[in-house]
Amino acid sequence: MEITSKTLTIIGVIAISALIASGTYFMLQGDDESELILATTTSTYDSGLLDYMMPTFEEENAVKVSILAVGTGQALEYGKRGDCDVVLVHARSSEDAFMNEGYGSLRFCVMYNDFVIVGPSDDPANLLSIIPANVTQAFLTLYDEGKSGNIIFVSRGDDSGTHKREKSLWAKAGFDYEDEIAISENADWYHSVGQGMGSTLQIAHEELAYTLTDRGTWIALRENLEDLKIVLEEDPDLLNPYGVMAVNQTLHSHVKFDLAKKFIKFLISAEGQQLIDRYEKDGEQLFFPLWDEEGNHLHDTNCPTTHEEEMNRPAVGLDIPVSAEILSEGIMTFNRKLTI
Repeated sequence: MEITSKTLTIIGVIAISALIASGTYFMLQGDDESELILATTTSTYDSGLLDYMMPTFEEENAVKVSILAVGTGQALEYGKRGDCDVVLVHARSSEDAFMNEGYGSLRFCVMYNDFVIVGPSDDPANLLSIIPANVTQAFLTLYDEGKSGNIIFVSRGDDSGTHKREKSLWAKAGFDYEDEIAISENADWYHSVGQGMGSTLQIAHEELAYTLTDRGTWIALRENLEDLKIVLEEDPDLLNPYGVMAVNQTLHSHVKFDLAKKFIKFLISAEGQQLIDRYEKDGEQLFFPLWDEEGNHLHDTNCPTTHEEEMNRPAVGLDIPVSAEILSEGIMTFNRKLTI
């Protein structure tokens, strides 16, 4: 049989597809120090933060950052498989598990914002009347109003950091998430959509529903969500810290560990933190830095490894701050910019 150029092209496409499916593709790319693969949550992408920050890092390091914007759960799975070099997510317990199970080599807190509940402009669940803000009471109310057929709640349902937080908030309100919330009997009012934050907000807008979102993505997209508004905010249980982790190079020899360290250094350095601090949308700040210019943690936002992280700064090429040499405990005084 004559092998034509078209046949060779088809064979090549099939071969490449097979390599990607088997994970070999990433191994073949391991020696390319001009590309860093970042797996991150959709909130850092949908908010526009990465588009704002990455050109600086790319130019300074002559590198291209390829971004895999998915839910936190999927981003961590990419890291476990060695399908990326570095992970930037926001689910502390899952980050701890990732590190404790040996999938990560370095971890640092980077920044924070907070979650908010948004809902229809007329707020049929009357969450705005909960003063002071109490997210536990809000979830109890949403459940009662949902079961009564008065409201719809849209969940990301994608194992993202936002979805993980939502599940923890249902649990804090006294519900078993799998047995009482995410069941078929609740389908009329509880819609689990399996989408990123931007798409989930759009669905909530179309359905005039409530949802949990990070503030950064809300600010970035709200101009197209005119029928929704924030109905509950500024509860300490809604704080949302982000962590960055290098994938363990001893498990996956092809990952670009040195380049991952440069990326982490950029994020927690004075330069990176200033970029985070200056990023705004419509005059509002979307994320808040966690390090000052001397390398000290600025805030306690459920980031209890303060001392360890300060001591580990030389691992990415940054100095140890004076505070790390005298600090005996890992928790520093809580003093965040967002008003509670």
